[in-house]
Amino acid sequence: MADLTAFAPDLRRAARRLPRAVFTPLTFPLVRAMVAVTARLAPRGGAERHLLATGQRLYLHRPATPCADPVPALLWIHGGGLVIGAPELEAELARTIADRLGIVVAAPAYRLAPRHPYPAALDDLDAAFDWLATLPGIDQARLAIGGDSAGGGLAACLAIRRRDGDGPKPCVQLLHQPMLDEATRDRPDPAPDTTRMWNGATNRFGWGAYLAGIAGPVPPTASAARLADPAGLAPAWIGCGTADLFHAEAETYATRLAAAGVATRFRSAPGGFHGFATMAPKAETARTYLDDMISTLGEGLGLIPG
Repeated sequence: MADLTAFAPDLRRAARRLPRAVFTPLTFPLVRAMVAVTARLAPRGGAERHLLATGQRLYLHRPATPCADPVPALLWIHGGGLVIGAPELEAELARTIADRLGIVVAAPAYRLAPRHPYPAALDDLDAAFDWLATLPGIDQARLAIGGDSAGGGLAACLAIRRRDGDGPKPCVQLLHQPMLDEATRDRPDPAPDTTRMWNGATNRFGWGAYLAGIAGPVPPTASAARLADPAGLAPAWIGCGTADLFHAEAETYATRLAAAGVATRFRSAPGGFHGFATMAPKAETARTYLDDMISTLGEGLGLIPG
């Protein structure tokens, strides 16, 4: 019988039925195809579908009751280890954030590795951010970026690119169980019973596929943990479960941002595995974690007193 003691009591039922990893290198083509089919069939929560100049689709979730005119907005980036995933699969969370805060949430697709290695995904997301910033009725001074897993890592990389470039800047970044550090490819695998959905083997596969075209040092816009100086980045909320493969790198990144003077809140979810907030949304551990993330976004956008 599996040892579930690493997980929070209200997450153990979900942990018992979930795989240690969502795919293996051998099953990757089949899983990727299944994810694509699931995305096409998934409900979109009434979102508007747009096609960007990059050729990528984007879903715009408008709130039932906008909080302001012009309205703040969040660019939410889906997860999938840089190799799978789709914005349709995170429509429920995007809709929840839009309606709870009264903001617009834009959920873009982006090109995936291994067919499209770095910087293809980041280029697509950079273009999506520019598109959102120029959308009529959007408050360009109150734009946020965020994402889940690989999406959280890409949000961190996008925050770095936007800091160092021209154009609108994000005022807050939400990094939910983020995939930040490519150096973890060389870390010994954790015990099998302590991982769910994403393990050492899938982590190596995802990073290897995404960074395949890089010769030499990995830049911080490919792996945010490579950033030498975080000063000047947008204020950050960073959260991760303690039973998640990414917990150590998320906590380290939060510590480094705070030390550089970036307003940072780190939320550690005791006993949370990778994907716990999606796979066990009714659990108290998941609800309080997501409430903290959404409240922090509201504070960063000036909608909730800090």
